[in-house]
Amino acid sequence: MNILNLFKVSLKAVANNKMRSFLSMLGIIIGVAAVIIMMAIGQGSKENIRKELSTMGTNLLTIRPGADFRGGVRQDPSSMQTLKMADYQRIMAEKKFVTKVSPEVTSSGQVIYGNNNTTTTIYGETPEYLDIKLWSVESGECFTEEDIRKAAKKVVVGKTIVTELFGEGVDPIGKTIRFKSIPMTIIGVLKSKGYNSWGMDQDNVMIAPYSTVMKRIAAQTWFTSINCSAVTEELSDAAIEELTQILRETHKLKEGADDDFTIRSQAEMMETMSSTMDTVTLILVVAAAFSLLVAGIGIMNIMLVSVTERTKEIGLRMAVGATGTVISLQFLIESVMISVTGGLLGIALGCTVSEFVAPVVGMPSSVPLWAVNVSFLVCVFIGVLFGYIPAQKAANMDSIEAIRHE
Repeated sequence: MNILNLFKVSLKAVANNKMRSFLSMLGIIIGVAAVIIMMAIGQGSKENIRKELSTMGTNLLTIRPGADFRGGVRQDPSSMQTLKMADYQRIMAEKKFVTKVSPEVTSSGQVIYGNNNTTTTIYGETPEYLDIKLWSVESGECFTEEDIRKAAKKVVVGKTIVTELFGEGVDPIGKTIRFKSIPMTIIGVLKSKGYNSWGMDQDNVMIAPYSTVMKRIAAQTWFTSINCSAVTEELSDAAIEELTQILRETHKLKEGADDDFTIRSQAEMMETMSSTMDTVTLILVVAAAFSLLVAGIGIMNIMLVSVTERTKEIGLRMAVGATGTVISLQFLIESVMISVTGGLLGIALGCTVSEFVAPVVGMPSSVPLWAVNVSFLVCVFIGVLFGYIPAQKAANMDSIEAIRHE
C-alpha cells in the first residue's frame, strides 16, 4: 500500500469519529494557542519596553553615586554626595565621546496655583537635558545658561501640571506657581509623552535650572545624578570608559579602589529588561507547554482505544498482505494528522487572540514567526511520539487472533 492510500485510509478513520477526533485535538488546540499567546505577549512587551526606553535616547548615559562602606555599614547610594560641581566641569572640559551633559538635582513636593495643587517632581537640569532625553517644548521656551548663572526662578512644565493647575485649554505661559513655597514662573510647556510601560505619567514633571533647585529648593551642593549623551549608541562603551577615567581622577581614587559612582547606559538597561522579559516569557511558555504534554497523552489514549476497536480490521488487513510496518505507519499517520490539525487550529486561535483580543485588554503582543514554526514542529513531534505505542501495538498483533477478536 502506498503512502497516498495510507493517508486516505487514515483520513477516513479520523473522519468516521469526528467528535472523538475533535476532543483529541482540543488539548493540542488549547496548548498551542496558549504557547502562541504567551510568546506574543512576551515578545510584544519586550518590544514595547525597548520602544519606551528608546524614547529617552538610545545613547543616554546616567552617572549616579555609588554605594560605600562607612563604619562597616553599606550606605544607600541615594544618600551619597560624591557627584559635585567639579565632576561636571571636568567632564565638560575633557569629554570626547560625550556630546551633551546635564547635572541633575531632584525634589518632590506639592506645586500650587491659587486653590489648585498637585504632587510632582521638579528636575534641576541644563537646557541640554531636553536634547538628552528627547523632550521638546511645545509652547514658550526653555531656560538659558544665563538663567542657570542667576539661579532664575523659571520652570518648564509638563501637560499634566497644566491640566491639574489651570484646566484644559489654558495657556500657562507667564503665570507664577509655587513649589514648596518658592514662586516659579512658567516659561514653557513640554510636548506630551503620556504614560510609559510602568504606568508612570511622564507629563507630570517640572524642569528648572539646576542651580535654582540646588540653592532655592533642595539646599544642597551635590548632584543626584549626571545625564550624558554619547556621540552615538555604538560609542556608548567608549564614553563610559572616558567618564570613568575622568571621575576616578577627579575623586582621587587609588588604583584598585572601587568606584564611588555607577554609570549605566540605555543599551544596558534595554538588555537587562529584555533578559528579564525573556525569562518571564520562558516560564509562562513552559507552564503552557505542560498542556501539550497532557494533550499528547490524551491522543495516545484515544489511539489505543482506536486500535482495540479496530482489531478485526487490522487482522483482515494483515490477512490480505499488509505488513506490520504498513499497519504501524497507518496509525502513526492518524496520530500525526490529529496532532497537526489541532496544532494548526491552535496556531490560528493563538494568532487571532494575540492580534485582536490582547490589544483590546491593553496587553502588547507581537507573534514571532519562529514561534509559529516551532509550534507546528512540536505538534508533528507529539503526533509521532504519542502515536508510536498504539502504532506498535497494532503492528505486533497476530493476524489470526485479530480476526477472531469480538
